[in-house]
Amino acid sequence: MNTPFDPEPKPRRPGVLARLRSSFLTGLVVIAPVGLTIWLIWTLIGWVDGVVLPLVPYQFHPERYIGIPLRGIGVIIFLMFTIVVGWVAKGLIGRSLIGLAESIVERMPVVRSIYSGVKQIAETVFAQSERSFEKACLVEYPRRGIWSIGFISTQAKGEIAARAENAPGEALMSVFVPTTPNPTSGFLLFFPASDIRELDMSIEDAAKLVISAGLVYPNQRQPVQPEDPRLASSETNS
Repeated sequence: MNTPFDPEPKPRRPGVLARLRSSFLTGLVVIAPVGLTIWLIWTLIGWVDGVVLPLVPYQFHPERYIGIPLRGIGVIIFLMFTIVVGWVAKGLIGRSLIGLAESIVERMPVVRSIYSGVKQIAETVFAQSERSFEKACLVEYPRRGIWSIGFISTQAKGEIAARAENAPGEALMSVFVPTTPNPTSGFLLFFPASDIRELDMSIEDAAKLVISAGLVYPNQRQPVQPEDPRLASSETNS
């Protein structure tokens, strides 16, 4: 039995297997994100090639001339085709053709619903307009005392602002509260401006925090210390 006067035992050094296990886990943490990213990109390129290349005449396939298939040719063709379609759609003739096609689609009951839904999603995700989140914030949701990260989108207008019970003269803000780990789904909530606490972190940092379930916090900014007026006066005198 050890007594208080006995020297403390030296900590045991980890064995070879423990050190190998630690190194393996460290390497896995480094390799896994890189490998998974490369695999996802490689798989996505192969999927696009598999969809686009069968639509291209065989005489335009590079493998006919060099003898080996090149991965990514379908992606390049898809990008070029999309750019050309977008350029044509901006012109007068393109807008007229799109309007004519949409008028035909509007007469088809089932196709009309599918087309309108897909169009709204595409415009929301890809359209470069002012429909972007303004700031990250904290709101008390789903009840008082529990805080959730949200993204301020716009000020409520129209019937929503008119019918919502709110303090006179106080703005009603629309806030998107995302879910973890998929921030593309969530809830659209309307809060009085006084119930919203804006955050200094960027939208990207707040999204990382949501996706990682609170494991990845943005870099903490050191607060700027106010200058001591006595030091400033002494420097002036000197």
